[in-house]
Amino acid sequence: MTGITIESQGVCTFSKGRTMTNALTATALRAVDTLDAKGFAELFAPEGKITFGNVPTLEGRDAVEAGCVGFFATIDGMRHDIVNEWVVGKDTIVELTVTYTRKDGGKVAIPVVSIWTVGDSGLIDEYRVFFDLAPVFA
Repeated sequence: MTGITIESQGVCTFSKGRTMTNALTATALRAVDTLDAKGFAELFAPEGKITFGNVPTLEGRDAVEAGCVGFFATIDGMRHDIVNEWVVGKDTIVELTVTYTRKDGGKVAIPVVSIWTVGDSGLIDEYRVFFDLAPVFA
């Protein structure tokens, strides 16, 4: 598979050995891959928003953290492998394959696209995740 793998040391590398240059992507994916809801939420502006698929938007850091805590409780782990990443101005688009470890120990990989916008503060103002989690819970 070509892409970037988040290593256990928290370093993102392309599968061909190149280092990823977008630090926010590396930090965000490291937080979720280690199930660090608080660390992930701290990347958001105080009024930042996140939308997972067709679930209602969560607004504010506390809501982002609580939503992540709730979701993380339904899985045993996850790993993000970056297929492509585009940074255009304040917007980042990341195409991924995410491998979820289910509560029964099974692993399921699904395609995911995440898009976020960073405000003047350097923190995330809006984050959207597009995926179908049905296979994870089948």
